[in-house]
Amino acid sequence: MTKLTILGRVAQLARANINALLDQAEDPQKMLDQLIRDYTINISEAEQAVASTIGNLRLMEQDYREDKEAAQEWGRKALAASRKADELRGSQNSAKADKFDNLAKVALSRQLQAENEAKVAEPTIASHTAVVEKLKAGLDQMEVKLRELQGKRDQLVARAKSAEAQNRMIDAVKSIDVLDPTSELSRFEDKIRREEARVMGKEELAASSLDAQFEQLDTMGDDAEIEARLAALKAA
Repeated sequence: MTKLTILGRVAQLARANINALLDQAEDPQKMLDQLIRDYTINISEAEQAVASTIGNLRLMEQDYREDKEAAQEWGRKALAASRKADELRGSQNSAKADKFDNLAKVALSRQLQAENEAKVAEPTIASHTAVVEKLKAGLDQMEVKLRELQGKRDQLVARAKSAEAQNRMIDAVKSIDVLDPTSELSRFEDKIRREEARVMGKEELAASSLDAQFEQLDTMGDDAEIEARLAALKAA
């Protein structure tokens, strides 16, 4: 996967309009679940690709530093060889002086080569650095988008559960006699009143019977008194 492909993919995913996608979905919850799965996979793949791009950048930066250090080192070697050649030439040893001048030239050639390699790497490193920064920013946006997806999914599930609970409550209410909710109570109250009336009737009937019995006792008492008085008259 090239860096441009990675960058384009990350940017496309980061710009995805969740609300527009949900408006087109027949089952928003299922679509959000699928989006979350896809986003999680895409983020993982993008992270691996970005890590690889960063790794390549770090290798280029390391090579660049090594080229710069090599150029400095070859420069020091060229200077040392040149000074040695000047020293030998001052002591009338031209043959050895020429040898060290040639070494200085070799060192300078290596220095120039290292400087050129470092110079060529500079724009490439700058380009890769810019790409890496964009990729990192895109990944951050994808993480934000994933959290947004998860939040919307949780909200949608909560709303669905609330709607389901409301539907169950409405169905339960429909099963009740909403036209006259007190009708059963009224019938029960009438039944109790009839029972109370029956008890009152029995009490009244029982009271009447008891009075009659007491009246009968009173009559019997009078008869006995009369017989006793009659007996007393006869005995006088």
